[in-house]
Amino acid sequence: MSNKVNIINRKAKFNYELLSKYIAGIVLTGSEIKSIRQNKASISESYCKFDNKGELYILNMTIEKYSHSAIDEYRPKKQRKLLLNKNELKKLLKETINSSNTIIPLKLFINEKGLAKMEISLAKGKKLYDKRETIKDRENKRDLDRLRKIKNKK
Repeated sequence: MSNKVNIINRKAKFNYELLSKYIAGIVLTGSEIKSIRQNKASISESYCKFDNKGELYILNMTIEKYSHSAIDEYRPKKQRKLLLNKNELKKLLKETINSSNTIIPLKLFINEKGLAKMEISLAKGKKLYDKRETIKDRENKRDLDRLRKIKNKK
């Protein structure tokens, strides 16, 4: 099995301060996994929530309909269950209830066994001034790299 599928949430690190990361399995249908293998999925606007039973679901994740699928009424943004250990679920539930943290997806990938996995993170939203600081640090780093490159050429 090739591990070429790597769907990333690029704005997650900019909009959130990442606290801890977890790898979760996803409950999918056959046509959904085939669409993911064709890189026809998006996690940029998605987030995770717990239901009444304490199970974790991902919402707003878009998986396009597989081209050869026989399903007529396909919903691309339906909620999908995430699979984690009981202890990890309890820890995440406690962290989201006690503080203003949220759970966001970082990356969707296929593991060595051919199963779809999602890297999720417990995250805290950044304020506007934190985002400005991130932009400033990135620009300073870019300028330093340019100067080093010019210095090395001489």
